[in-house]
Amino acid sequence: MERAQPVGGQESEATGAAARRFRLASPVIAAALAVLVVLLAGASVPLYAVTHQNVLANGAESIALALIFGSVGLAIARRQPRNPIGWLMLAGPGLELLTIDGTLYAALTYRPGYHHLPFGVVGILLDATWFVGLGALALVILLFPDGALPSPRWRWVLRSYLAVTACYTAITYINVISTPGHDARIDSSGTLTPDPAGWFATATKLSGAVFAAFWLSFVAAQVLSWRHSSGERRQQLKWLMSGAAALAVSQAINQVSIVIDPNPSALANAMLDLITGLGLAALPVSIGVAILRYRLYEIDRIISRTLAYAVLTGLLVSVYAGLVLLATHVLGASSPVAVAGATLAAAALFSPLRRRVQRVVDRRFNRAQYDTDKTIAAFAGRLQDAVDLNAVRDDLASVVDKTLEPAHVSVWMSVRE
Repeated sequence: MERAQPVGGQESEATGAAARRFRLASPVIAAALAVLVVLLAGASVPLYAVTHQNVLANGAESIALALIFGSVGLAIARRQPRNPIGWLMLAGPGLELLTIDGTLYAALTYRPGYHHLPFGVVGILLDATWFVGLGALALVILLFPDGALPSPRWRWVLRSYLAVTACYTAITYINVISTPGHDARIDSSGTLTPDPAGWFATATKLSGAVFAAFWLSFVAAQVLSWRHSSGERRQQLKWLMSGAAALAVSQAINQVSIVIDPNPSALANAMLDLITGLGLAALPVSIGVAILRYRLYEIDRIISRTLAYAVLTGLLVSVYAGLVLLATHVLGASSPVAVAGATLAAAALFSPLRRRVQRVVDRRFNRAQYDTDKTIAAFAGRLQDAVDLNAVRDDLASVVDKTLEPAHVSVWMSVRE
């Protein structure tokens, strides 16, 4: 039976269109974009120095985050060049770094004594590219993990989002161009801030609300997709949500710490920077792991271990603080004795408490591991009273098949007379 040919060459036309669409999506282009991101990051360091700003305090976090996103984007673009997520993760950080460099250069241009530098207005125009970069990174959430929309009905949402982004960028450029050079101001951080007109401030607030609605809809789409997914796709969405949760928790800790202690010590500030940095890095790394399917099914173990140790840390800290307060305020013991006793008690509780907490967490968040441990423990109990070698062999093969799910199981037993 001959295969029917597509009418009008539709199949060949579609294939040709796809090929034309992705002819520039090559590992070489991805590497070139990654090099550009690195060059833009490197250019910001001398610009921070010339404008007398502390790069570690003002720009290190943004530069590091851009490099992490760019690295993950490079890995995805080289492995899956047809997936737009890799290219978005390369373009977004590039635009963010271009904003940093342009803003610093414009601030330098409008400083007293540097008015002879050319293209100051171009630097101000580049300041508006940050929003385009942020919009590109937001699309990663919507297109995760294979670069396709959740359904055809989302096409109008995507088109509307792109249209709003283009309009906001256009009015930002109009505001910059219409702002005279003498109205530009340099704030206390050394950043150039042209005075916005009233209409632009209103447009900015309105656009912020519209974009917040878009981004929340992107997140809602992934949550609904997770509820109806299974298998590998569910694991990919777990990675995405875990990275987003780590980012949200780190930002919450940062904001709460600022409210509690507006002037933290150097050590506390360094710890907060570390927590914030790890939270920011968790999102792009989790996206890369999910899309490239690297150790994809380890997410359940990671979640269970993270939750277990978080709960364990909270319990031990509560026990430690309670024992210290009990010994010092109720029993009247000296502070060093109370601290030593609380430390010994917390250390003695660590191992048994860890096992109990891990078992409870695994039962809820890592059911496969929990069932595996129960199966192995039951087999060990049966093995103590077993006397029939054939029964032991069959039982062992059954346990291995249930816990490891191999393609084939063989058991060799050497029996001595």
